[in-house]
This record gives sequence, C-alpha cells and structure tokens, in this order.
Amino acid sequence: MKTLVIFYSRTGTTRKLAQEISKNLKCNIEEIFDTKNRQGLFGYLRSGRDAMSKRFTRIKPITKNPSKYDFIIIGTPVWVGTMSTPIRTYLYENRNNFKKIAFFCTLGGSGAEKTFRDMENICNKKPIATLQLRTKEVKNNTYSEKLKEFINKLH
Repeated sequence: MKTLVIFYSRTGTTRKLAQEISKNLKCNIEEIFDTKNRQGLFGYLRSGRDAMSKRFTRIKPITKNPSKYDFIIIGTPVWVGTMSTPIRTYLYENRNNFKKIAFFCTLGGSGAEKTFRDMENICNKKPIATLQLRTKEVKNNTYSEKLKEFINKLH
C-alpha cells in the first residue's frame, strides 16, 4: 500500500511526530508550507484568530499528488480547539483525492476530538485511525506506546 504522511507544523512538534510516523511506516512524507508568516507572538495570535474563524490561507504548491497514494496520514497542530489553517486549506483543496485516511494531532490543551471531526467533515471520509499527543509527550519522547497502537491500527 502506497502511503503518504502529510503535515503542517508551526513550531516543529507536529513535524517531529510526522517524521517518526513516516520512519516507522517507511513511507513518503511531505510538509505543508504556509505563505503567511506565523512565527513569533504575532504569528501565534494570527494563527489562533485564523483557526477560530475557519479561514483558509495560501499554501505553497505540494510536490506529492495525494490521488497517487492508497493511504494518506494527515497531521496538524490544534489551534484554539481546531485544525491549523494550512491543513484546513490542504484538506479542502484535496478533499476529492483521498482514498483511505488517518489523522494525528499535537496539542497543548483540548480540542482533538473536534479537530478530527472537522477534518473528517471536510474530507467526507472516516479516518481508519486517529492519534492525539500532547506537546509535552512529543518533546519528552514519552509517546512510543500510543504511536505503536496508532501504527498497528493502520495495517
């Protein structure tokens, strides 16, 4: 099964998890890049406002066509209880190109269930599996059991 891990990461936390998933599955990976500056305090505030408003953004062109993959694993940070704006944009632009999907997210607070529900609604597909990890778990590398459970559900 041809698999792609696709993700957006503002701070590097979601990137770290995406790389770990890709390494475990020995599959392709692609990072989504936003054209809007989301760094620093103002970027953080802008990101939260955009997510709450369910806005779209301009993302840089992707290099891997999701319709060429059997399985897409999509990762996002949770911003103000919902998915990041770049992932919302990616999902909306590619919603008809997914065969099978799974979701993962990193978060400091709450909102994973709502995030996954919103992602599912945009894709109009139910994920095979979901994984939510706290930022602290990713930074401290204390997520191996949860990751193993997630990977096992994908097979």
